[in-house]
Amino acid sequence: MKRALVIGASGGLGAAVAGELSARGVETTGLSRRDDGLDVTDAASVEAVLGALSGPFDLVFIGTGILAPPDAAPEKSLDQVAADHMAQVLAANAIGPALLLRHVPRLLPRKGHSVVAVLTARVGSIGDNDLGGWYSYRASKAAANQIVHTAAIEIARKYRDAAVVSLHPGTVATPFTEGYSGHPMVSPEVAAQNLLRVIDGLGPEQTGRFFDWSGAEVPW
Repeated sequence: MKRALVIGASGGLGAAVAGELSARGVETTGLSRRDDGLDVTDAASVEAVLGALSGPFDLVFIGTGILAPPDAAPEKSLDQVAADHMAQVLAANAIGPALLLRHVPRLLPRKGHSVVAVLTARVGSIGDNDLGGWYSYRASKAAANQIVHTAAIEIARKYRDAAVVSLHPGTVATPFTEGYSGHPMVSPEVAAQNLLRVIDGLGPEQTGRFFDWSGAEVPW
């Protein structure tokens, strides 16, 4: 891997992924709202920021997203579902990645191995949902998984050596998860190493699939 693009590079996990790649000697370009004014919910912003990039990148890592709107929390029951809340989460977690993925094909090498990795979440798995709740977040990540799977089919037609996948990072100790998880957590640095280990093992035969931080496949 020679060149990588990390979108969401100012977040805890995105910054750790960018840092790990740079430590490996990979030429890494990071993009974020904080440092580059990239608003993934605004098509004009995505067009301006990603339209200015030149590839090719061997890795495109999309690590953007929200758990809930500011001053809100994931819904615990149906009576907490609100249209404006759901719209904001879907815009950030599903529409945003779709707008970003529009630019990805022209940023990949036409020949040679490449990976497009989009952070989603295990809670976006319909088959793995035994607990319920978190309606907006679950729905947004399920939608993102469908977008990734569909993009993988299209990208494979012209980029036969590319792997386009959804990734679940596990529970990472960042402000994103603070106060919302009873699961064991890992540091962003450990999570980044885990994800890059999975990415290193991906080939075109894995395109369009969903993996967790250990490399195990997650049901849709």
